[in-house]
Amino acid sequence: MFGPILIRRGRSQVKRCGCLFTCLVIRAVHIEVVHSLDDDSFLNAVMRFISRRCKSIQIRSDNATNSKAGDRELKEAVRTWNHVHISSQLRRNEIEWKYNPPGASHMGGAWERQIRSVRKILNLLFKEQTLDDEGLCTVMCEAEHISSTVDC
Repeated sequence: MFGPILIRRGRSQVKRCGCLFTCLVIRAVHIEVVHSLDDDSFLNAVMRFISRRCKSIQIRSDNATNSKAGDRELKEAVRTWNHVHISSQLRRNEIEWKYNPPGASHMGGAWERQIRSVRKILNLLFKEQTLDDEGLCTVMCEAEHISSTVDC
């Protein structure tokens, strides 16, 4: 998970986050937009990923404890997720969810590097304007395409 990203909704701004999936073999990237920071929204992003791509055998993630100050809100929301509920939903699809040890942020280097590449692309694309939901989805697809073809 990365973000938050501010988008325009009418006259106000709302926060969205990105959920990055990457293959640890070929480094293919898939990005889903997450509309809120609850566990159901995360599960919806996982199910959209599975529906569009293929079913993964294993999902690996960090424990959301190795964060920078700007990601504090996102990391706090991830910590409050009902991990038992998420794990049981994933088990129904025969997917195993493994967490990296809390002090071993280096074990997530592959996806952390992909997130850095996507953030760099998004910062370049967001310089001049604030997008709406549809524009954000389009920009995320562009970032997905660029990061899959070129390492920034």
